[in-house]
Amino acid sequence: MNAYQAIIVDIFQRFYRPGMEEFEFGREEIYEAAVRTGVKAPKNLGDVIYTFRYRRSLPKAILDCQPTGRFWLILGAGDARYRFRLSKLCYIEPTPGLLVRKIPDATPEIIAQYALGDEQALLAKVRYNRLIDIFLGITAYSLQNHLRTKIPNYGQIEIDELYVGLDSKGAQFIVPVQAKGGSDRLGVIQTIQDTIFCRTAERYRHCVARTVSAQFMGDDVIAMFELYFDEHDVSIVQEKHYRLVPAREITGSDLGIYRLS
Repeated sequence: MNAYQAIIVDIFQRFYRPGMEEFEFGREEIYEAAVRTGVKAPKNLGDVIYTFRYRRSLPKAILDCQPTGRFWLILGAGDARYRFRLSKLCYIEPTPGLLVRKIPDATPEIIAQYALGDEQALLAKVRYNRLIDIFLGITAYSLQNHLRTKIPNYGQIEIDELYVGLDSKGAQFIVPVQAKGGSDRLGVIQTIQDTIFCRTAERYRHCVARTVSAQFMGDDVIAMFELYFDEHDVSIVQEKHYRLVPAREITGSDLGIYRLS
């Protein structure tokens, strides 16, 4: 067990009691757990939390305390405070065998050539091909990417890209998007914090929040998910798979299938 694993297991075992569904702890517990377990405390204490939120699975000692069909998440609980909480979903996985819809590729070649990393390439493809518009059925505009902000009583967050949009009735929407490429997995933690931000930010009080996640799959397929957070759990509202191709590769047979599906 490495240092980060030892620290997070110590914190969990210090506060958890059988039957609990959530509990809070402070950032100071990270340093104190390092002292108790005899490992070197990281210079950036918050990196322990970041690692188990976004990069790595929780250690087996914690996973063994998950009830069937529930998963431990580490959420924000205010300044320098965190909350372990059970959730019905932990990761958002593309559905195998879902119909792949071909979309004429409008990505400028120079963007595809110089995109920095899978996540940036995915965000660019979603933006230039108006996949948010196509997927949600609204007209959407990219407002800002990599938005770093703070949510009261939650903590610091970063949104991969934020869109605003409207529909044919004139209703307005705020659409946070998270994107993952390669072997990275979409997590519900970012969905939760993105949704909380959009629902609580005063400037978006008249907008409907619609949360989207996008992921590169194999064979150049982009999986798109619309997600909903009901203040406790995240649910998948809809999922569609798209492949960006030259327009000549979209056949009449393809279009016939899309009209009926």
